[in-house]
Amino acid sequence: MHIAVAGNIGAGKTTLTELLAKHYKWEAHFEDVVDNPYLDDFYTQMARWSFNLQIYFLNTRYRQILKIRESGKNVIQDRTIYEDAFIFAPNLHAMGLLTNRDFQNYISLFNLMESLVQPPDLLIYLRSSIPNLVNQIHKRGREYESSISIDYLSRLNERYEAWAEGYEVGKLLIVNVDDLDFVDNPEHLGEVINKIDAEINGLF
Repeated sequence: MHIAVAGNIGAGKTTLTELLAKHYKWEAHFEDVVDNPYLDDFYTQMARWSFNLQIYFLNTRYRQILKIRESGKNVIQDRTIYEDAFIFAPNLHAMGLLTNRDFQNYISLFNLMESLVQPPDLLIYLRSSIPNLVNQIHKRGREYESSISIDYLSRLNERYEAWAEGYEVGKLLIVNVDDLDFVDNPEHLGEVINKIDAEINGLF
């Protein structure tokens, strides 16, 4: 079984992925943030490094999906290949930070990869307001994220909502995270687990 957690920057994907992996004894696959050679440069010069960053993410996520399917294990994945293609890359393109040529090249490559992989059995989308995202980003204090603007987060949020509304390749569970504290409130985590149980039981 392949479960994936999606959501904007600061929505709590990694935290929830860790907690669910522990609860269900699933194998967790995380986004490559620490070893990503482009992130620092990207947030300093977005136009220069946007294509490089998107190709790097596309490559690593495609490899991750292949690994997940080959393992035959129950896996939970932090962020999906779809978010890059339907949210981050189009947003950079719309902002003039990704050229038409690079964007078309990227989408062509994504379409090829998508035709060769299966979507997750369940996608969990963490819906969050901008104030909550800003608060979480400041709280974790990653230096390269300090330059992220509210406008950038807002654009991403709009695209996330549109993508979730049109998501039809698999089962989707939307969790509003503004008033949830997974870490310090076991009841909040329990609410999410109950919703996931209801979805998972319907998968079999």
